[in-house]
Amino acid sequence: MKKSLWKKIAGMGLVLMLSATALAGCGGSKTEGGAEGSATGASAGAGTLAKIKERDKFVVGVKYDLNLFGLKDPTTGNVEGFDIDIAKAIAKKVLGDENKIELKEVTSKTRIPMLKNGEIDAIIATMTITEERKKEVDFSDVYFMAGQSLLVKKDSPINSVKDLQKGMKVLTAKGSTSAKNIRESAPEAEVLEFENYAEAFTALKAGQGDALTTDNALLYGMAKQDPNFRVTEETFTEEPYGIAINKGDAEFVKVVNDLLKEMKENGEYDKIYEKWIGEKPKN
Repeated sequence: MKKSLWKKIAGMGLVLMLSATALAGCGGSKTEGGAEGSATGASAGAGTLAKIKERDKFVVGVKYDLNLFGLKDPTTGNVEGFDIDIAKAIAKKVLGDENKIELKEVTSKTRIPMLKNGEIDAIIATMTITEERKKEVDFSDVYFMAGQSLLVKKDSPINSVKDLQKGMKVLTAKGSTSAKNIRESAPEAEVLEFENYAEAFTALKAGQGDALTTDNALLYGMAKQDPNFRVTEETFTEEPYGIAINKGDAEFVKVVNDLLKEMKENGEYDKIYEKWIGEKPKN
């Protein structure tokens, strides 16, 4: 009697197990090959270009504190500069309208995380192309070639990185290549890092340092804001700026590179360069 009962229970258990396996198999097939699975996969794997077109807006990370490249006017709220005009050109290329753009503020510290978590489609924020950064993001071709230099008071005895001696303080921004470069080029100087270059410049004007360092193109913008400061002529690095795009998105990288090439060939790039830098590009 007991043996018969156990046989029935065991048989029912086996049937239930087989039924569950069959149902799981059907569900798995639907996910992989069915309509629902295809939609989910397409959404998850959609490239930047597809997302921009679907949204009908190009969301780009830019600086808000860098004169000539990305500076927010406190009166109007508008952000203007070289990087902004490049971003507008991409919006026009992809969506047919340069105004279909949303600018989001980034800093040297926040820009890569914001790109990777999907808050922005690309970074156009005076970002130097480096081998280390290439491990995290893909870059367009170089869209601006700069070189790191120093911003000092007009009467400062500092004329090059070689003049930075022990006890001198050099200001820069957190997470920038400038901080790394200055430590290598002037190991005896003390480096103070701020959240952004606007804060660093304010600190320099307040006498908290002897020099501020970043790319010369950015320093020219600061010197333009305050004529009590000058940019040293010598550069001690090459800083090729690239547009950062999510890793592996070769399609959008090609779209951007094709546009940059087109702009340089038709003269549009030269116009933007001269508008903000005050002279035509040397190459």
